[in-house]
Amino acid sequence: MKYLFFSWLVVFVGSWIIYVQYSTYTELCRGKDCKKIICDKYKTGVIDGPACNSLCVTETLYFGKCLSTKPNNQMYLGIWDNLPGVVKCQMEQALHLDFGTELEPRKEIVLFDKPTRGTTVQKFKEMVYSLFKAKLGDQGNLSELVNLILTVADGDKDGQVSLGEAKSAWALLQLNEFLLMVILQDKEHTPKLMGFCGDLYVMESVEYTSLYGISLPWVIELFIPSGFRRSMDQLFTPSWPRKAKIAIGLLEFVEDVFHGPYGNFLMCDTSAKNLGYNDKYDLKMVDMRKIVPETNLKELIKDRHCESDLDCVYGTDCRTSCDQSTMKCTSEVIQPNLAKACQLLKDYLLRGAPSEIREELEKQLYSCIALKVTANQMEMEHSLILNNLKTLLWKKISYTNDS
Repeated sequence: MKYLFFSWLVVFVGSWIIYVQYSTYTELCRGKDCKKIICDKYKTGVIDGPACNSLCVTETLYFGKCLSTKPNNQMYLGIWDNLPGVVKCQMEQALHLDFGTELEPRKEIVLFDKPTRGTTVQKFKEMVYSLFKAKLGDQGNLSELVNLILTVADGDKDGQVSLGEAKSAWALLQLNEFLLMVILQDKEHTPKLMGFCGDLYVMESVEYTSLYGISLPWVIELFIPSGFRRSMDQLFTPSWPRKAKIAIGLLEFVEDVFHGPYGNFLMCDTSAKNLGYNDKYDLKMVDMRKIVPETNLKELIKDRHCESDLDCVYGTDCRTSCDQSTMKCTSEVIQPNLAKACQLLKDYLLRGAPSEIREELEKQLYSCIALKVTANQMEMEHSLILNNLKTLLWKKISYTNDS
């Protein structure tokens, strides 16, 4: 009887855990709702884009494995005309920025309400220019970026931007990841944009979707202690020369977003799950939704009421300080992107590092982690440390088969 009771108890607890996890999964993964909303808008002529026909008519674009971590940010592995991709869709609108949770404020109360019928191309360009000025600051070359956006918005490549295409482009431009993909479309470590429909977009997929190259089913993840999982991650990393090549890719991406052609972008969540790599061990960004324009961030965070520095955090990694005299957040982010990247890479690179460079590598990484935005000559130090790290790693792996 005792064994029967414990067996029943194990079955009951196990069933309850699976039920809770399944309920969470169904709440997170709402791909059918996403597709219905987008296709209803497309079929009534509100929106248009290169992915619309495949998604809503021929059904050659479909959703596979769910990767969503939040209900309003839907993400799936997908297939589009036999090509693998990642499908992303925004399910809900946020009328304000919720610090620490959501980095993509949806500014339209009614989605796809802009531009309105009768808006000229010139007026639309002015709308986009004003949006960029608010997000990126008063950059001298914003007109070039506006023209680039119009080229991307012309999904059918007929030389004209239809109202449906303009509505889709306007909705997408509210999203930092989409804007960054357009700005860095020629950069090696930025995933390529495959197409869009409304504010749903498809981007290049990455073979390994974590810095550590290991992902487990959510049911198994549930039963693995976090400490053991960290140890397991380290065990399943690629060989050290391959890790070094991936790390160089991250350093190059930091260069891409640091004072790029249209201003500086800040990495507000530098975690392993946002980085991936391909079969050649070239780094590819998996998720860039939490990389935000510096100008935009400063406007959003300055003068925010605070009691301590803990109230002045954007995402997980963009931190400013609380001015105790005014009880307002300051606008200057304390730690630059490079310092955050080095913090992520420290254990990753030092484990298994060749003995002849380990001491120098450790020294360089700790100098990198110590970087502060407010330091004198920060930009010079930033460039020097970044180049020293890249040179040290390349010098060691240049002649190895793994590189």
